[in-house]
Amino acid sequence: QVQLVESGGGSVQAGGSLRLSCAASGYTSSRYCWGWFRQAPGKGRDRVATIDMFRNINYVDSVKGRFTISQDNAKNTLYLQMNSLKPEDTAMYYCAADPLAPGYCGGGACYCSVRQDAYWGQGTQVTVSS
Repeated sequence: QVQLVESGGGSVQAGGSLRLSCAASGYTSSRYCWGWFRQAPGKGRDRVATIDMFRNINYVDSVKGRFTISQDNAKNTLYLQMNSLKPEDTAMYYCAADPLAPGYCGGGACYCSVRQDAYWGQGTQVTVSS
């Protein structure tokens, strides 16, 4: 059973930075799609960034140039470095791991797509004040 535990959320002012961590356990294969998602109050859960086993990385347009997804395989940890935070980044942030995620290629780039049936963490709250 895969378990994901997020940490690192908090309250910051606009322009500040946070680094989220997702400690993973219980998985035995490297063939996973990993992702960060967020859900603002009253809205659906949206993809922020994904990384696959080939290190293909994909970001939603609104965070490009500000957020960086990375992995430390030795520590079984997924990270999301968030810089230049904006009030609209306020949300609950979730990490996800999907062993059956489909992959797509187009426009010279490839990425994986986390399914609803993936493994999900419990979330960590990020609040950005103006």
